[in-house]
Amino acid sequence: MSTPTRTAGARQFFARHGTLSKWHPSYEFRPGQVEMAEAVESALTDKRHLIVEAGTGTGKTLAYLVPALLSGKRIVVSTGTKNLQEQLFFKDVPFLQQHFPRPLKVCYMKGRGNYLCRQKLYDAEKEPILTGLEELADFQIIRAWEPTTEIGDRAEIKKLPESSTAWAKVDARSEMCTGQKCPNFERCFITLMHQRAIESDIIIVNHHLFFADLALRDEKNEGGILPEYHAVVFDEAHEIEDVAGQYFGVSVSNYRVQELRRDTAAIMRQKDSGGEELDRVLQRLDDLSTSFFALFGDADRRIAFTGRDSFREANEDAYSDLLGALELIRTHLELMKNPPDEIGPLVRRAAELHDAVRFMMESDDDRYVFWIEKRGRGCFLQATPIDISGFLAERLFNSVETIVLTSATLAVAGGFDFAQKRLGLASSRSLIVPGHFDYQKQSLLYVPQHLPDPRSPAFAKAAADEVIKILQHSRGRAFVLFTSYQQMRIVYDKVSLEIEYPTLLQGTGPRSALLEEFRSTPNCVLFATSSFWQGVDVPGEQLSCVIIDKLPFAVPNDPVVNARIEDIRRAGGNPFYDYQIPQAAIALKQGFGRLIRAKTDRGVLVLLDNRITKQRYGQVFFDSLPDYGFTTRLEDVERFFDV
Repeated sequence: MSTPTRTAGARQFFARHGTLSKWHPSYEFRPGQVEMAEAVESALTDKRHLIVEAGTGTGKTLAYLVPALLSGKRIVVSTGTKNLQEQLFFKDVPFLQQHFPRPLKVCYMKGRGNYLCRQKLYDAEKEPILTGLEELADFQIIRAWEPTTEIGDRAEIKKLPESSTAWAKVDARSEMCTGQKCPNFERCFITLMHQRAIESDIIIVNHHLFFADLALRDEKNEGGILPEYHAVVFDEAHEIEDVAGQYFGVSVSNYRVQELRRDTAAIMRQKDSGGEELDRVLQRLDDLSTSFFALFGDADRRIAFTGRDSFREANEDAYSDLLGALELIRTHLELMKNPPDEIGPLVRRAAELHDAVRFMMESDDDRYVFWIEKRGRGCFLQATPIDISGFLAERLFNSVETIVLTSATLAVAGGFDFAQKRLGLASSRSLIVPGHFDYQKQSLLYVPQHLPDPRSPAFAKAAADEVIKILQHSRGRAFVLFTSYQQMRIVYDKVSLEIEYPTLLQGTGPRSALLEEFRSTPNCVLFATSSFWQGVDVPGEQLSCVIIDKLPFAVPNDPVVNARIEDIRRAGGNPFYDYQIPQAAIALKQGFGRLIRAKTDRGVLVLLDNRITKQRYGQVFFDSLPDYGFTTRLEDVERFFDV
């Protein structure tokens, strides 16, 4: 359904000679920005849902932020990443504030692990919880920062390493929080964050915090983290299905059990409580947890947890002993005389773990797929909703007056059927705003026709040879993106030895460090997988080529993907066309979206998978991508770079 009535506020702001043109130092009139802003404004006024694909360069952030600020309603803006959250709050909002006549009431909220717990910090000065010189040094940095901060967000501490173990011992995660009983409750950074949110018109969160809040709310819309709101704008809305699935599911791991045991023992030592009997119970919990999770094997893997009934029967003693130990911990803590305030959260955690283990082993709810992930020393048992649409329809779209979904990659072949069906959005207005660039002139999509089928054993060598030729023409300056780590390693090992340009490989350093090195190293080539397909911005000549090895179909033997495929098949659908192709089309659009980020950018996109030109379904991908220039000839690539 197209967007109806256009109102004056957004048009006045974004028009060719409007308010923004007088403020912005590098203002450029963008018709798509006006159209989107009017659509958002109209949806907020009419209490309707809206889904918008806004191509790169549209200026979509201001196109939803300005109507939200003008609406007079409390609106939550949810972003895909903390980086985008910080960009909105520290860059876009201050820019608007310079020119708005009234103070803008805007705040941001992150998950509790991002904030300092003052009580833990003060306790750490008295208790020997820190180990090693690195932790002591990090603690001194945190201690010196605490009196100076108003927000308590660790992102303010530029000197603190990302992997600091000291931070994990003083952060404000809820597992040890005593709430209003805490001596520092009034000064608590979580308390202050909630107060700012209550006083704000715009609350900027990320998807993880938003769906953690939504999952906590009961039928009366109570019990959440966020204050009541009238509308939500989801930026990077293509990520919602995966993130929401994490919070409407159930998860239990050996780490959670170990943390309960460790935290309980630490509190008992600090408060001089407990006793020998509790020590024995905690040691027994540790032993039983180790035995139980060892039943799932040692090798790293991610597989469906099939045959749960027979597994439970074969391991009844290990299972029931673990449940009994968790129940015993809870009972022991509840019956303590004159217990310290910290006992309450420990009792709650023991009960939650008991219920989660039981759900994983005994639930017959066919709305979930049950699966196991082994990763290093961690064993994770997961139950994920197969179809999140029912949860979101009930808890979100039917409960909030306006939801705006926006991203540069939401439409498939010019329509929103896939996104709306997967998310449970039954009725909404829709809008597609093309990118603000001349893709025909700025970019060239090259699909070599001579390479073997990507499923062939001969593909990796042929692909590596082709990559070498392409990189010689592009003079490096490329991302080479893969759908699997194994393929990445094979191609990297061959290509890196045969090109003269510096190379980087995902996994050899933190993501942010690799990106920084790529930006600062002339002619660099980065080999990476899915985590670099989105949320990465390298404008200018430094990134002039993006090569993708295969059409990014989700791995069909992944337990969650397989369960969704089978669910569509049981309902009479065609999972390949209804789910796998649309999902891959959106992922491909994300990967190629790394290249053209500004009007001055030029570059070549390469897809080494020629099924896009040889199979009938390839047209869906072409219909979903921007209008790139297109070739199947390497000579055209050479000519493009020689201009």
